[in-house]
Amino acid sequence: MKGKLHDYHLVNPSPWPLLFSITIIVTALGAVGTIRNFYMGKLLLLVGLTSVSITLYKWWKDVITEAIRDKCHTEIVKKGLRLAMAAFILSESMFFFVFFWSFFKAWLFPVYTFDNFIPGDLITWPPRNITPLDPWSLPFLNTIILLLSGCTLTWSHYSLINKDIGSVLKMLGATIVLGIIFSIFQAIEYTHTDFAFHETGEKAIYASNFYMITGFHGAHVIIGTIFLIICWFRARKNQLSPEDHIGFECAVWYWHFVDVIWLLLFVFLYWISS
Repeated sequence: MKGKLHDYHLVNPSPWPLLFSITIIVTALGAVGTIRNFYMGKLLLLVGLTSVSITLYKWWKDVITEAIRDKCHTEIVKKGLRLAMAAFILSESMFFFVFFWSFFKAWLFPVYTFDNFIPGDLITWPPRNITPLDPWSLPFLNTIILLLSGCTLTWSHYSLINKDIGSVLKMLGATIVLGIIFSIFQAIEYTHTDFAFHETGEKAIYASNFYMITGFHGAHVIIGTIFLIICWFRARKNQLSPEDHIGFECAVWYWHFVDVIWLLLFVFLYWISS
């Protein structure tokens, strides 16, 4: 900040935004290739995920350096970061809104597909040959896990404000473990479905909506878990304080957003519509 006449952070040129965009495209292509069993789809997905992880690590490392060593995060900058995180969560809400719109359209106003049209036949939801997952088995258990993780994360945030670093590490660690358990159970849940990623006819409508919404939510849980792991290491190095923990605060917002999306998923996708 030496020599500056203002409190704003003029960011130095960085390669990470462009590299992150490229790695996201590679990951998306790899995911499509894996689902459709294309040649080298899995390898492309692995390369994409690895590249995304390395890019985010380097990017976040630069941001932390700017905050701790360079003292670039003034109060005005922190307000901007909070606003940016709020805008990001709002954009993610619109992202999920699109998929929920698709799901509600298919559920409340189901239509025939050409390959199974029978005049005079009734339209049903869930479609024929689809056995929905029992909402009170793994989905309900995952709901309890996420709600509990929200409680432990709030406890950790409260402990930080009260300068109890021991409780911060314990409760934040518990939240991370619960997030990992949720992701494992989500993967196990996919092995219990009787519909695949690439179905045809009416099954395709149900399967596409199910895997799209739950899959993207699962990806957000993984990202949130990584976010919290970084906060845990920062807390262990005493880089978080009651007055200065904007990164942790944004992680808390993001995790609660993930909780809310899952509650909507459980109520409408798993429970009522089935």
